[in-house]
Amino acid sequence: MLGLRARAAAQLPCPSSSPSSAPATSLARFARLTPLAALAPLASAPPPPRARASLSARWKWNAPSRLGGTGTSSRPTTRVFCTAASSPQREGKELLVQHLLVGDKDVRLLVDLEKSIIAGGADLSDLAVEHSLCPSKENGGMLGWVRKGQMVPEFEEAAFSAPLNKVVRCKTKFGWHLLQVLAERDQCILQDIDPEELHTKMQDPSFLEEAQLIDVREPDEVAKASLPGFKVLPLRQFGTWGPVMTDEFNPQKDTYVLCHHGMRSMQVAKWLQSQGFKKVYNVAGGIHAYAVKADSSVPTY
Repeated sequence: MLGLRARAAAQLPCPSSSPSSAPATSLARFARLTPLAALAPLASAPPPPRARASLSARWKWNAPSRLGGTGTSSRPTTRVFCTAASSPQREGKELLVQHLLVGDKDVRLLVDLEKSIIAGGADLSDLAVEHSLCPSKENGGMLGWVRKGQMVPEFEEAAFSAPLNKVVRCKTKFGWHLLQVLAERDQCILQDIDPEELHTKMQDPSFLEEAQLIDVREPDEVAKASLPGFKVLPLRQFGTWGPVMTDEFNPQKDTYVLCHHGMRSMQVAKWLQSQGFKKVYNVAGGIHAYAVKADSSVPTY
């Protein structure tokens, strides 16, 4: 099950850092897709897995194959929104979260599942596949990296208060959840950069030496128009360069992504953010906008 969760963690993106991002309003939002999902036919290999510690590594599996209804744990009430102990709020952090969801009336099932994890050593991701009502069950309940403002308030409060790796309970309008925070990291930045601002930066030789510049257009496009210093990584060859991205580029450095009109580059920028790149900038409008607004010597096509 670790392999399934690790692959999901590698593919699920950090959400956009736009302050206008709205909280989740539907169950489907709990199972966000990778921004490169539509490009799967073009990729010959998936992004590299991101390994993490597993509950199964600490406890031997000995949970019953069927979870009965004879437990002695107290019945949850709708007045109890979270069983997490109070802890400092994680300002400026992103959390890697997995969960399972059961219905409002399935409180006995919730208690039995929680007992099987705490006392029996069951893994939350395995239980999510079997019991969860959320579409994320297909990925073992993995939600990927989340930040404040993206989840319903009760779920967010529980996640950002929960100790690492501890399974906690919360109640939302969707039902009862068991959730687990697997890891945390500093919040990644993803934003657009105007062509004029990029042009100004490129006049400074130190910028070209320090920044990581990536052009995701195809070779025939690059032959028509290009900018100095950009390394060409065609999106159609994602399966080749995706798995070794963190070997070739430093996630701690500012990274700028360019395409023709800014759409493909945004897809790659979101994926880079999901891989832990701290500051990723998408060139707004792509090289076409750069030619029109910043440097007329660059051809348009």
